Amino acid sequence: MDSASIREVADRFDLPVSTLHYWERRGLIKPHRRSGRRYYDTDQLYRIALIRLWRDTGQLSLDEIATVLAGRTATHDWRDTVSTRIEALESQLEKLATARTYLHHLLSCPENSLERCPEFRSTVELPGA
Repeated sequence: MDSASIREVADRFDLPVSTLHYWERRGLIKPHRRSGRRYYDTDQLYRIALIRLWRDTGQLSLDEIATVLAGRTATHDWRDTVSTRIEALESQLEKLATARTYLHHLLSCPENSLERCPEFRSTVELPGA
């Protein structure tokens, strides 16, 4: 496909047309125009796929996405943004793993109440104690 209309792109990516307009205003995508209508070439389709992927799975904000797409600038290197996001995700993964462990234990705990469970209590330090 040489180029796709905004409606075709919105349908293909299951996005509202307004999202594509917004991303364009933010400078994230740059459609070309024909007779005043927006069309997206293959490079822009891949850019939209990246933005969608980063929003859906990478938990990147639009500001972070704009920084990454801009590449290295005089004031910022996109790698700093990615490194910071990786650190945040790793911290979140650790918290989720801890929560999963406690929840799995709760399913088998004879106490039937996590706050009274001796194993749970042995792993938690109360503040000020």
